[in-house]
Order: sequence, then C-alpha cells, then structure tokens
Amino acid sequence: MILLNRRTLLVSPLPGFNEEIGRWLWCLEDVRRTLLTELTGISQTILDTKIDERQTIGSLLYHIALIEADWLYEEVLVTEWDPEILSMFPFEHRSADGSLAHVEGQSLEEHFYRLNKVREVFLSHFQSMDLTDWRKPRVLEPYDVTPEWVVYHLIEHESHHRGQIFQMLRKLRKDL
Repeated sequence: MILLNRRTLLVSPLPGFNEEIGRWLWCLEDVRRTLLTELTGISQTILDTKIDERQTIGSLLYHIALIEADWLYEEVLVTEWDPEILSMFPFEHRSADGSLAHVEGQSLEEHFYRLNKVREVFLSHFQSMDLTDWRKPRVLEPYDVTPEWVVYHLIEHESHHRGQIFQMLRKLRKDL
C-alpha cells in the first residue's frame, strides 16, 4: 500500500553552520516556522484581543523576540545590545504586577519583522562558532551558561509560548 501523504521527519543541519550546531539551530527554526505559518493572515483583532485578562498574541510575540535578543546579548555574547535591535523594543518587558507588557496596535507584519530580524542577527553570531565556543560557559554573576544551553532554552521557551498562542487562536477563531 502506498501512502500518498507520507512525510519524512528528520532534522537536518542548517547550511553554513557547524553540523552539530546547525542541527540545534534547525530545531529552533522549525519551532518558529510552525508559529509563523499558523499566524499568517490573522486579523488585528485576533492579534490584540485578551482572553481572560491575560496577554494578547501580540504581547507573546513581542516577548518571544525580546527574550531571544536578551539571551543573545546578555548570555551568549556578553555585550551591549546592538542599538538597531534595542530600538525594536520600545515597551517595558513586564508591567508593575510582573505580567508581560501589553502590546497592542502593532501589525502582524511589525511582529514578524521583529521576530525575523532578531533571528537573523542571532543566527549570524553562530555561523562562525565552533564546538569549543558552543560549549564554553559564559561565567556570569548569577550562573554559568553555554550557547548550547541558550539554544536549548530558546527552543523550549518558544515552544511553550507557541502552544499558548495556538490555544488562544483556537478560542479566538471560534469566538470572533
């Protein structure tokens, strides 16, 4: 029997990277690809609507990009933020009560641009990285962390929020 919708599921290293690092980065990119694919074409209303007084999809997209940039500059590079990237985050990360900043009124294109630009810069810093640097701990005051762990964490972080966004999308598409 031939299955017409049979897929091949495998991880392939991103071209231009050390093979092992490229595999991890492929996973990071795959999470993003599925997120952007699902969000393509959603309305401004869906992007900006709060459910049960929680954050909006727009707020979560802002948060995902901000956290990725923060881990890149603070933990991997241990340097000041690129001013162009920093300028993409005009809102405080969290409100006074600790909840994510409310981001409303930014178009899907603006969110996609920010996510894509941060990812482009993120990936560019890994192209020349070898396995020694990939596994070299950055010794910071609160903890030691490797770029390898940062990428693992970002996969986990974005996957978690992608799940939240997908749940919100289902509810909003049904209710609106």
